[in-house]
Amino acid sequence: MEEKDIETEVIHLDEIPQENKPSLMKEIFSFLRDVIISLIIGLLLIHFVIRPVQVEGSSMYPTLQNRAIGVSNLLGYRMDGIKRFDIVIIYEEESDKYLVKRAIGLPGETISFKNGKLYINGEKTPEDFLNSSYKDSYNGVFTDDMEEITLGEDEYFCMGDNRPHSTDSRYYGPFKRDKIISKGIMILYPLNQFGPRNW
Repeated sequence: MEEKDIETEVIHLDEIPQENKPSLMKEIFSFLRDVIISLIIGLLLIHFVIRPVQVEGSSMYPTLQNRAIGVSNLLGYRMDGIKRFDIVIIYEEESDKYLVKRAIGLPGETISFKNGKLYINGEKTPEDFLNSSYKDSYNGVFTDDMEEITLGEDEYFCMGDNRPHSTDSRYYGPFKRDKIISKGIMILYPLNQFGPRNW
């Protein structure tokens, strides 16, 4: 059998029909399309599913560290509402900032603190989420006594876990439900803190 000339088997690029060559405009369009789709998905996620959060200050220490970065749960808040001891993100209008606190008292309840203990509608209620070793490091009272306060139909009494260093409902008063925008936090950074907090 006669050996074929290898040159006859090679297809040169300049022999490819023009319509089959990749178009620079098509590549640019494809790239821009992917960017726009990604932006739309990101905006939808931020509006309806999650919200970026950065913790400022030590009011939730040691549950949350200062400067921790994560996302908060919009969807869960809208579907399940707020339950006792949920971590919540609150928009505080007067200072124009977002606060990270914990929902202690729910609408219609009467709450107070006596000898460092939480009472809801007159019944002592344990706060098991508080870090016992950190709490015990204070020789004095970790949570100051507070007279009874009865919440309205859409009011929440919210406090930081770091009671001696938290500016919360003891200062601002109860927060209306429409000021609470999401709940729970998934910490993304720093990596040694990675994971959900009351998600």
